[in-house]
Amino acid sequence: MTHTFAVPAAPPDVAARHFLARLGVETDVSDVHLDLTAGVPGLVVVDSRGDLAWRQGHLPGAVHLPTAQIADRAGDLVPAGSRVVTYCWGPGCNGATRAALGFARLGFAVKEMLGGYEYWVREGLPVVTPGGLVRRPADDLTAPRSALTCDC
Repeated sequence: MTHTFAVPAAPPDVAARHFLARLGVETDVSDVHLDLTAGVPGLVVVDSRGDLAWRQGHLPGAVHLPTAQIADRAGDLVPAGSRVVTYCWGPGCNGATRAALGFARLGFAVKEMLGGYEYWVREGLPVVTPGGLVRRPADDLTAPRSALTCDC
């Protein structure tokens, strides 16, 4: 008996639609980092955490817009037609999901960054802190130490 396939796998066409739908609303830390580094036009990364979390550290170039303020302030902070990526603390938090929903309801093309701030930091990527730009060593459980991407 198999535990993995105790419930049979979906037919390939159903699986393909499911995974394509997920990729349409989710992205990952390394892809966001590559796009920010390349200066992809029209990309706005939104930190949906509160003020204390923002001050503790945030992604370089991110816009600070707590989830509860998106409906009222997004029009002032995010240019119309922007492609938005939201993030919050990490995989144990659904703040980025709620933020992405808020942007979708306002008509923005939006994706949630899986892993959030936690995985950005754990992958050794730069963050802005009160002391300036800092980088922690990559956690080898989340990223190869010698590369910025997982080559997947």
